[in-house]
Amino acid sequence: MILKNAEIFDNEFNRRKADIRIDGEKIAEIGDNLSGGQEVDLSGCVILPGFIDIHIHGCGGADFCDAKEDTLETMSKTLASFGVTSFCPATMTLPYDEIEKAFVCAAEYKGKECGAYIHGINMEGPFLSVERRGAQPAEYIKKPDINEFKRLNGICNISLVSLAPEVEGAVEFAREASKICTVSAAHTVATYEQAKEGFENGITHTTHLLNGMNPISNRNPGPPVAALNAQGTTAELISDGIHIHPEYLALIYSILGEDRSVAVSDSMRASGMGDGEYTLGGQTVYVKNGKATLIDGTIAASTTNVFDEFKNILRFGVPLKQALKSCTINPARAIGVDGVTGSIAEGKNADLLVMANDFTERRAVYVKGRKVSN
Repeated sequence: MILKNAEIFDNEFNRRKADIRIDGEKIAEIGDNLSGGQEVDLSGCVILPGFIDIHIHGCGGADFCDAKEDTLETMSKTLASFGVTSFCPATMTLPYDEIEKAFVCAAEYKGKECGAYIHGINMEGPFLSVERRGAQPAEYIKKPDINEFKRLNGICNISLVSLAPEVEGAVEFAREASKICTVSAAHTVATYEQAKEGFENGITHTTHLLNGMNPISNRNPGPPVAALNAQGTTAELISDGIHIHPEYLALIYSILGEDRSVAVSDSMRASGMGDGEYTLGGQTVYVKNGKATLIDGTIAASTTNVFDEFKNILRFGVPLKQALKSCTINPARAIGVDGVTGSIAEGKNADLLVMANDFTERRAVYVKGRKVSN
């Protein structure tokens, strides 16, 4: 199949006119005036790499921790309809046996995806700080346990594990876990010095920067400044305009630069649904005007998606190239899959989002070379 007559963002994220030949699941050739196969005329369109969400609890009424195959099916289909072609379903802080059930379900479902496909699991809990737990249930938070982590990774591969760098045993855990997956600073009351030590000992990512941690203070810079200063690391930003004020968000994107910012939804099951009452981690969540909160007003994940965030990021004044990289190659690089997806390059998966030239609407979504959504 040849996608013809569109503009593309190439492997360097420069916009140019080119055709794309797809052979099976892969991008086989990129060039001018390609011929010799089924041709799809995409005049008036621009082709982007498929978006990647490395931090998502649920969408379309489904939650990963429901631990059911039809839950993951719903997430896969819903994400594809948003232009997201791959993802990392995220756990909540729950009892071990419930987390294990979700891992088993993911392991059995991987390879059957009807839409967006799974890279691996984002293990957000339970190795967090009680004080900055957000919507994570306090009763199940525990000290880092490398043996528990390895048992779960043996069931289904973990792409990302969150860790409060100040808790007992965190540094030792980070050193060991970083040999297996990306370790991320999260839900933490660490001092700047404690966070910095974590980044020097295996932590290379930050979970929803500025959320789930103490804010920046003139005399207590804390984890946010440690994360911003940790060169070579990446940081997530929930870019819905609710979790972080748009002006603040644009500033943080600017500080991180185009290679370190990662847009994530951190969405719960209400994403793509509407206002009402839902559940997250066994707790009732109230969604009003798109904002999800617990009964005490604590923000409980989001109801957004990476496609809407991409439009937000542009609207907030972030340059197009950085906005696009934040939704594609940067999350891929953050979890070590940039060799197979995240940009339009020969040999990579044909994970593609076709949009109108002015980015106003989606025209088609391809996952591993298969058209899955308009």
